[in-house]
Amino acid sequence: MELALLRVILTALTMTRAGDGLPVKSPTDVGMSSSRLAAIERVIERGIKAGGYPGASVVVGRKGAAVFEKGFGRLSWSETSTPVDAQRTIYDVASLTKVVGTTTAIMILFDEKKIGLDDPVVNYIPTFGGGDKDRVTIRQLLTHTSGLPAGRDIWRIAQTPLEARALVLSTPLEGRPGAQYIYSDLGADVLGLLVEVVAGEPLDKFLTRRVFEPLGMNETMFRPADSLRYRIAPTEVTPPRGYPLRGEVHDENAYALGGVAGHAGLFSTAADLSVFAQMMLNGGEYNGVQIISKPTVELFTSRAFGHRALGWDTAEGDYGSGRFLGPTAYGHTGFTGTSMWIDPEREMFVILLTNRVHAARALRPAKVISDVRADLSDAAVLSVIDGPKVSGSRTFRADREVGWNPAPRASRRRHRSSRHHTIASASSRSRSSSVRKTSSSKKKSAKKH
Repeated sequence: MELALLRVILTALTMTRAGDGLPVKSPTDVGMSSSRLAAIERVIERGIKAGGYPGASVVVGRKGAAVFEKGFGRLSWSETSTPVDAQRTIYDVASLTKVVGTTTAIMILFDEKKIGLDDPVVNYIPTFGGGDKDRVTIRQLLTHTSGLPAGRDIWRIAQTPLEARALVLSTPLEGRPGAQYIYSDLGADVLGLLVEVVAGEPLDKFLTRRVFEPLGMNETMFRPADSLRYRIAPTEVTPPRGYPLRGEVHDENAYALGGVAGHAGLFSTAADLSVFAQMMLNGGEYNGVQIISKPTVELFTSRAFGHRALGWDTAEGDYGSGRFLGPTAYGHTGFTGTSMWIDPEREMFVILLTNRVHAARALRPAKVISDVRADLSDAAVLSVIDGPKVSGSRTFRADREVGWNPAPRASRRRHRSSRHHTIASASSRSRSSSVRKTSSSKKKSAKKH
């Protein structure tokens, strides 16, 4: 009797302890097929074997529970590196910052009627204005139609975070407000600065107080402490900063802005992000805590300009969303190899975190992560057996590896049997070939490179 009671208590603690992600259920409990979900393992592991990324963290959730939660590979390519753990491994989530962080903050302020979507940004940040910039609205920043350019090498100019902020705000427009879509990191940065003005506190502190702490997302933060470094996946090995990055934001402009920016800077675990995704599926509520109102969630995740929602993107079969997500599905990706897709129609979400920017061994790591993202989404949707049916092939891009590691033209026939050409092997072949060339060929080659 005492042993049974102890088991009940331990189970309750496991299910409710903050920071551990969602409760876990078997796929059959939520209308999914465990055998079909198993395809996820093959897809993710093929990406590792092909050299696209050293490790990955995956969570698939449905109807309030995590049905697939697993870490793959290691934090780095070293065989002694720590294995990835979906609960504990922290990744630089890159542009997921735009939606999990900045857009969420804007949604809260909108709920509180502290801002209006069609308010000119200059009403809140006078130094942003001048000419056509006086007409740029919050809505246009959210839909990437403000006319701001995609980016600017602020990190090359700014000496301090204060200078970097001034450069963001003084950036001239590239087009007329509302006329065209230009995916812009700078627009997200302006939104982050607007949040700080309206909320009266830094973006990171506002998000921690209003979002992360209430949701129990204890592993989600900007500028992680050094004490967490051992379980943070490293990113760039040879960045402009001159030293390998681990626990510092990968994006150079976000670093120049002090590590807290509207477009990048957030670190998190797959388990933490699963709680956030479930909150969105619940209409802005999780575990009795209302973060955002349901109407605001619906407004911000509906298409507003082309394929873009407000802050969020929508699933059109591109950008790693796969072929089978529902018409109301939304999500986002991150440059470091991250993605989150949420499908309200199926009450489901799919989260992938990798560090594909960490010394990738694949010749085309961007192609690897794009295919793996899409395959992961497709595998999850095809596993749903009690929801909207889908038709189509159940073969995956990762099974074909098209364009992942193409052999060099001169040796394509000779090496056709090799399935996993890597940068290292390509370099080795190149060196061997160079030895056989004449001295005049060497001179020509040197000029080309």
